[in-house]
Amino acid sequence: MASSPLEVDILGMNKWKYYRSRYKKSWEKTRGKPLLNLFKGKKNANISNLSKKPRLKLSSAVIYLLGAAVALGFAGIIATSFLFVWFGKDLPDPSSLSFRVVPQSTKIYDRKGETVLYDIHGEEKRTSISLSDVPEFLKQATLIIEDREFYQHKGLNWKGLIRAGLTDILHGKKLQGGSSITQQLVKNSILSREKTFSRKIKELILSYKLEARFSKDEILEMYFNEIPYGSTLYGIEAASQSFFGKKTTDLNLAEAAILASIPNAPTYYSPYGNHREELLQKANYVLGEMAVQKMISEDEFKLAKEYKVLEEILPYREKIIAPHFVMYVKDILTEKYGEKMIEQGGLKVITTLDLDKQNFAEEAVANHVNLNEKQWNAGNAALVSLDPKTGQILSMVGSRDFFEPNFGSVNVTIRPRQPGSSFKPIVYASAFLKGYTPSTILFDVNTVFKTLIEGEYSPKNYDEKEHGPLTMKQALAGSLNVPAVKTLYLTGIDNVLNLAEKMGYTTLSDRSRFGLSLVLGGGEVKPLEHTNAFSVFLTEGKFSPSTPILKIEDSRGSVLEEWKDASQKVLDEEICRNITDILSDNNARSFIFGVNNYLVLRDRPVAAKTGTTNNFHDAWTVGGTPSLVAGVWVGNNDNKEMKKGADGSKLAAPIWNYFMTKSLEGTPIENFAVPTPIITRKAILDGNTAPERQVKIDRASEKLATEYTPQSFIETRIYKEIHDTLYYVNRDDPRGPVPSTLDSDEQFTNWENAVKTWALNNNIFSALPPTEFDNLHIPANFPSLDVLNLYNGSTINSRSLEIKTNASSPRGLRRIEIYLDNQLIFNSSYTSSVNLSVPTNFSNGSHNLKISVFDDIDNSASKEFNINLSY
Repeated sequence: MASSPLEVDILGMNKWKYYRSRYKKSWEKTRGKPLLNLFKGKKNANISNLSKKPRLKLSSAVIYLLGAAVALGFAGIIATSFLFVWFGKDLPDPSSLSFRVVPQSTKIYDRKGETVLYDIHGEEKRTSISLSDVPEFLKQATLIIEDREFYQHKGLNWKGLIRAGLTDILHGKKLQGGSSITQQLVKNSILSREKTFSRKIKELILSYKLEARFSKDEILEMYFNEIPYGSTLYGIEAASQSFFGKKTTDLNLAEAAILASIPNAPTYYSPYGNHREELLQKANYVLGEMAVQKMISEDEFKLAKEYKVLEEILPYREKIIAPHFVMYVKDILTEKYGEKMIEQGGLKVITTLDLDKQNFAEEAVANHVNLNEKQWNAGNAALVSLDPKTGQILSMVGSRDFFEPNFGSVNVTIRPRQPGSSFKPIVYASAFLKGYTPSTILFDVNTVFKTLIEGEYSPKNYDEKEHGPLTMKQALAGSLNVPAVKTLYLTGIDNVLNLAEKMGYTTLSDRSRFGLSLVLGGGEVKPLEHTNAFSVFLTEGKFSPSTPILKIEDSRGSVLEEWKDASQKVLDEEICRNITDILSDNNARSFIFGVNNYLVLRDRPVAAKTGTTNNFHDAWTVGGTPSLVAGVWVGNNDNKEMKKGADGSKLAAPIWNYFMTKSLEGTPIENFAVPTPIITRKAILDGNTAPERQVKIDRASEKLATEYTPQSFIETRIYKEIHDTLYYVNRDDPRGPVPSTLDSDEQFTNWENAVKTWALNNNIFSALPPTEFDNLHIPANFPSLDVLNLYNGSTINSRSLEIKTNASSPRGLRRIEIYLDNQLIFNSSYTSSVNLSVPTNFSNGSHNLKISVFDDIDNSASKEFNINLSY
């Protein structure tokens, strides 16, 4: 079996002799460098002038301080020397190291400890190459990112450490390595990666010893042959062959930048891990620095940056169960214990994964993702589930296929995505915490909001309709956008973010980014954190940090860590009961989603919420029972827009429903506690508005209609005192007194005007109805009418009919209408003589003839006759 990079004899006698004989290196080293001429370039420089400075008279205090400083300096030198001697006394010379530690694989198990999900073994893949076989641009890329002063320092790169720290601080992430290449070689080939002061001292000592024995090129060659690239890969040649299927000599510039970016954190930056985007970002940084340093041209930089290098990574085909989950666990282990410990330390890791639920999750995604892609242009999906009571992760599917070369290894469950309306329950819970109630009246009407971030913001509902006054419960159940934005404003963005922080969200810390669109999914969240936050509602206020690990044992069976309940109360149970009551009420949401929808499980109550982002980039469904919560995301990894209408209820909910149904089959039914009714004695918070009256009004006089008012002028109007929520509440003290100054709130005028506009459009009048009666439609104003040439029983012998009238009216005559058997056959401005042709559909015999005249407001007079048609 090949030796492990943990084996300290990797730099033992045989290997050192090999390097000695190969390079035929002289062991003589120059002990010093010429002093710089401080007066270089100064023609009249005279070093003797340095001795002619005026003498200073020093006080006894200054002399004392100078003496103390010199003494402290000598003490520091002595202490440092002592440390080096003390920690270096037991370190063998690199050329005589001989002992070894046998590596043991780390095994990751399911929650029962019976099935091995993944075996992280330490059998090395390594192929040694000469430094001359490493392309120059790969050497440059490696030095740029790892150790720019490699050829100048003596093993410890102080400038590199300072620059790396400043660069990482400025970029907010680790882009540069701080240790020198010599230190990294020692750390990976001789010492363990324990983070202790003594190990660091030993690392420095051995680094200096290495520099004393080998040339820079020899050390760099050893580095390229020894450095780990993740899993079992050691050395640049093994990495090149495994990732790109080509020799190191055949790598292009973009591929070289990728390989140079991996060694500092091989698990984190693995091309098969969860951080491919960060790897590409780091590689692009390397290329940019190479361009700045004139190592490559601008054209070479552009070509390398545009090259789709991640698409050239060969597929990962190692045997693994629940790969996204396993890689997530491996990342956590690496962060805690280091690369070598997890690859060769023989750890036994019992995870929280439930194999049955994992299988159901994979089935749920596989059963729907192809159909979603075909019908909605949604190419990917992810699902994560947890035990709400413990935060233990039970299943995790990060994408449709881990082994898909372009994006499969990306674990969307731990990537920030906009949650759409699925974030609304957190906002409404914050509102209830502040004193609002599920019965609080909100007006769902088109409203313009004044904001600092969005400017004039006019959200619209998914169905593009206005629904008028409704309760917060109805607004949340129906996922209506305008009331949700009003609720966020009434609650306050900071209050919502404070609660979100307690519920485990880590992506919303930069509060300056968020405006009122936050409630509609304007802040990115990780599906894992979003799903776990819903656990707070399902457990009546208890938050448990999510975890994938139950227990870790070392190779001797000693327990390194074990899961313990770390839950804490973050929300009042009554608030949680109100949220679950709303999210589990299918009748409450049916006016938008219909009675038959995928948020219902046949045999048990379940609280769930969908979400869809603007322009249909993301579709969500999140929810569960007191024992199981699941979150599903559907979309495209590149954030490409799906088809219009691709919402969470159509794409994500079927996946969620399948998983929940299969996972809960045969388990006990759990009911949510019913919330206690809230009575505040404030009408707007208790769901009451001013009473309304329906009144029939004469449009002409704007007074009450009477028996004389014609139907054409009668209008039914609704009268009530109608105001938006801000008319009745101070948003910062909703249960307190009514605001004394109504226009003191910046949103009041816009909200109030929007309600008045909606009311007028819906024939609702915010005023008292009239008390007087119609005084225009009265008998005194009725017209008079005589028909001069017809009488009852008149016989008409042809289809030509002449009618002569004599009529008058106090308001003047406007028109005349003639009906035959209630069919209008003539309608025109009034004229005393009318000639018309009887329609052919009237046969011979007796018929009713009605003649009516009207004034300008439809006061009328009529005459009727029975006539005989005979022709």
